[in-house]
Amino acid sequence: MIQEGVVRIPRCVADIGAGTGIATALLHARGADVVAVEPGDGMAAQFHRTLPDVPLLRGDGNSLPLATASTDFLTYAQSWHWTDPARSVPEALRVLRPGGSLALWWNTSALKLPWISEQADRIERHLGTAREVDRNGNGPEVSAALADPTGRLDFTRRTIRWSRRVPVDTHLANIGSHSIFLVHGEERTAAFLAEECKHLLAAFPDGIVEEVYDVILLLATKPTATS
Repeated sequence: MIQEGVVRIPRCVADIGAGTGIATALLHARGADVVAVEPGDGMAAQFHRTLPDVPLLRGDGNSLPLATASTDFLTYAQSWHWTDPARSVPEALRVLRPGGSLALWWNTSALKLPWISEQADRIERHLGTAREVDRNGNGPEVSAALADPTGRLDFTRRTIRWSRRVPVDTHLANIGSHSIFLVHGEERTAAFLAEECKHLLAAFPDGIVEEVYDVILLLATKPTATS
């Protein structure tokens, strides 16, 4: 059961791989005492512009710039896969207080819906990539074993579906903003998006796309007593 209404957020939160601060801002708005950790210069600059009052430390999940047992809640919003679990798992356990929690999540397209699966196929063909999906076809493959090959964390997995309705142009701009498109060059990306617009308008004649996403969440708690 998903809890609704006001959710209590722990006070001492660290958002790792914070990027431009999308998840950090939501945690901050809930009243959490948040510190962000981000290694990238460009992301950090945008973070400072967006959230000038939130502390930002430079570093990454493999070597956290945080004191031992200093944090109640560690979050990795679509950033855990950039870490080496052999290093990031011990680091997470080090900085968490006993009873503290680690949350990892990924926002993924709901690939079981035909139009989304067909669009993913077209993107794969354009980019020459292979889709990574779980055994139920939801993708990407996210499991406790992959997130923590060390087996030190006891993860609970949840999948939460959400959707939004946006204009076709907004949907296309979101696709084009992905890093894998950016490295393929402006002309190739523009040509693909122009062709994709035709497919979308055939599926959504009113020009409003209903995007559907599955958030894959892994949550683990540090034991209150450790050996």
